[in-house]
Amino acid sequence: MGQSTDRQWERQRVPHAGELGWDDSLYEGDGAGGGSGPDPAHGSDGASSRGSGNGSGGDEGSGSGNGSGRARKGRPRRNGTRPRSRRGKRRILLWVSSALALLLLGTAGAGYLYFRHLDSNLKKEDLTLGDKPMADHKVNSAGQTPLNILLIGSDARDSKANQELGGAKETFGGLPLADVQMLLHVSADRSNMSVVSMPRDTMLKMPKCTNAETGKVYPASTGDVQTNESLGRGGPGCTVATWYELTGIPIDHFMMIDFAGVVSMADAIGGVPVCVTENIHSRNAEGKGSGLKLKKGESVIQGEQALQWLRTRYGFEDGSDLARTHAQHMYMNSMVRELRKGAKLTDPGKLMSLAEAATDALTVDKGIDGVNKLYGLAEELKKVPTNRITMATMPNVYGTGAQSGRVFPKPGDAEQLFTMVRDDVPLDGKASKRKPPAESKDPAAAPADTGVLVRNGTGSDTQAPTPQRATAVAGLLAGEGYTKAVSDATLDPHERTEVLFPNAELEGDAQAVAKSLGIPVSSVKKSTDVSGVTLVVGADWRTGDTYPKSAAKDEDKTPDTARALNGADEGQCMEVQPGFTW
Repeated sequence: MGQSTDRQWERQRVPHAGELGWDDSLYEGDGAGGGSGPDPAHGSDGASSRGSGNGSGGDEGSGSGNGSGRARKGRPRRNGTRPRSRRGKRRILLWVSSALALLLLGTAGAGYLYFRHLDSNLKKEDLTLGDKPMADHKVNSAGQTPLNILLIGSDARDSKANQELGGAKETFGGLPLADVQMLLHVSADRSNMSVVSMPRDTMLKMPKCTNAETGKVYPASTGDVQTNESLGRGGPGCTVATWYELTGIPIDHFMMIDFAGVVSMADAIGGVPVCVTENIHSRNAEGKGSGLKLKKGESVIQGEQALQWLRTRYGFEDGSDLARTHAQHMYMNSMVRELRKGAKLTDPGKLMSLAEAATDALTVDKGIDGVNKLYGLAEELKKVPTNRITMATMPNVYGTGAQSGRVFPKPGDAEQLFTMVRDDVPLDGKASKRKPPAESKDPAAAPADTGVLVRNGTGSDTQAPTPQRATAVAGLLAGEGYTKAVSDATLDPHERTEVLFPNAELEGDAQAVAKSLGIPVSSVKKSTDVSGVTLVVGADWRTGDTYPKSAAKDEDKTPDTARALNGADEGQCMEVQPGFTW
């Protein structure tokens, strides 16, 4: 994928492109072969015809899926040592995260010219196209800061290779979709890593994005838009801006990959073990599905078959995008375990192929100015033990009516997960509890001298705001002596109640306001979006005169709805959806 241009990012919108993605459109046929049983001796059915929306024949894809089952017990242990280059003077350790969160650890001996060649392979774009500056990272007591990388998987059909792998002729030349989005967070002390996925069907508000190269302005959306459309609004920098708008998590870098890149890197890796609870063939009666075909138990997959696994929706669990995300987490963890065993790092030729495939497949932000920066990121990532890596999915709820089949951030749980990442709290629960917020050194002014603006944030994507809620809470503050508290008619949906302040001089005042109403001091936050102390009454306090104790959740516990998966767990096996077995 080349540098962002008007021609690339502003292609005509394809009708219903939002309905297609990283599995729905892969090798879909016209249904002609849907009734025939797969041949277990030969994997999937070879080249499968791909139909257009009206059922006519389409392009062909290989659809290969040799399901070589391997018993989980008794698998030979493979040990290897790190290779040394013949010249012995330069070693490049490359660990890059693809848009599918493919955490790749590789080494390659290279001279200066080859080093420059790898640099030239990388494609670079602006980090963010949004108009809101990112907040600074929170620094820990040792002066260390976290590292956040957004991983993006593009479904662009902008090359022959991507068209052959992605099919869906009706989408050729259309706007690309960010159908895989994962935020990789490395803790400030490098002791743990969290990966948070956002389902591609998530509905949210899109921020204003300005393409720095073309000057084209994409205005902020007036309603909810499916998150994968962010990529078409100027490039990966708009996907970054969308994440920051929703989560408030500062993002340091992004890495993006397309179909062809996934296949080339999966081939270079040489195979990753995965497991299914039953024989699976991802193809329904209409010919839709990824084409993935595996035997029950463990199989080692690579190349196009790895792409099929990562894109499979039909056939996993309940057939939803959430199931696909869970399968991606399993693959990602398994690949990290394999690479860390060293078995994939003993063949110099394979290492060269991996370095070549990785740099050629990735589009990165301009802050990653070359392989040397990737090497630095790799050094940070490899410090994290496998058993301290946690994969999670943004807690969500399904929409209703016209939004049926789409998902929305789950009130309370989603913000709790985002807050844990923002505050650098491990998702595996192994670290000590975070310290309570320090009392402001600036003494609070007297309540009667403190101005407070109260906003109604009780509305959400699934429920209307409580009428006159800001007025009611402003009255509660007046009863506590805050006679200058006034309500604001602006509706400002917040999952949790927060007291915001713009600068350090008002932090003490904001903390005093929170204490007067029993709101946790952890809910007092600095924000550049306010000009004075502002209390936003969230969806966790829709009624009553007392802030509910139930709203003050254990902020150090990962919500169960996030489906956390530990990187060292080798017992994970994807459940197969009824009707997709053979």
